[in-house]
Amino acid sequence: GHRANVTAVRFHPRYALLVSCSEDATIRVWDYDSGTLERTMKGHTNSVQDVAFNATGTLLASCSADLSVKLWQFEHEYGCTKTLYGHDHNVSAVRFMPSGDHVVSCSRDGTVRVWEVATGYCTQTLRGHDGWVRCVEPLGEHLVASCGNDRSVRVWRTDKLECVHDMRGHEHVVEALAVSPPGTVVLGRDGGTLHGDSDEERAQRGVFIATCARDRDVRVWHARSGRCVQVLRAHDNWVRGVCFHTSGRFLLSVADDKALVAWDLTLGRVARTVAAAHDHFVATVDFTATNNRPHAATAGADHKVKVWRCR
Repeated sequence: GHRANVTAVRFHPRYALLVSCSEDATIRVWDYDSGTLERTMKGHTNSVQDVAFNATGTLLASCSADLSVKLWQFEHEYGCTKTLYGHDHNVSAVRFMPSGDHVVSCSRDGTVRVWEVATGYCTQTLRGHDGWVRCVEPLGEHLVASCGNDRSVRVWRTDKLECVHDMRGHEHVVEALAVSPPGTVVLGRDGGTLHGDSDEERAQRGVFIATCARDRDVRVWHARSGRCVQVLRAHDNWVRGVCFHTSGRFLLSVADDKALVAWDLTLGRVARTVAAAHDHFVATVDFTATNNRPHAATAGADHKVKVWRCR
């Protein structure tokens, strides 16, 4: 497979396909049922840092240390349709906004940028982080969350170019974040169960934000209030990646301690640990329940991509 560290994995939203990207400057497409490599996508000239699908899986976005964001057609020819330039340093993460009309990216240049898919133009630039912005995730069509080296987790209104929340609590670089699916239930730090503020909010995606950091902690935040509602501790080294189970009950995390940990958010504790998930640092995790077949994917510094059946 990859010839260098694997930086991200992402499941296709409809098919039994998994995409990985690497410091070897390639993107690889895998059939995760058979484990076979379907194709290798080349175009970036430096480490590919992240990949993301639109909701239908017809477009793939990637970003790289070559300072670019690329959009790829993910049907038929699998070609690069646009290359977006504007960041001044390593582009760390990329995601599609819910409508699919825009992508959002973040960079070591300290900015979060919103791009129009149809034209490739940068429509908004969000400034406020002090240093490297490591990860970004949409909470809604005009709402995104970001985190970075300044130890902050921020929520932004992209249409107003304003920071709504600047959430502090981590004591080291915040490596990654994930947003909750609808129906997520979290046990609060005071022992109370948090569903969200209202029936309407409980049905929404992005009520909670999970973050992980080099302080070895995983934290869960209530997005609307900016309050930290859970601190989860089990890892023995830098925590690199987090993702929610589609049910909203569980959270997965991976770390430089080589472990994959599943957390039960309704109890606020570890549900299961795979202590030696990889032979080296684990950098990334993703989850899918396509066709009611739950799987997790992990990858990292051992150059391997692993797919796990989840029961």
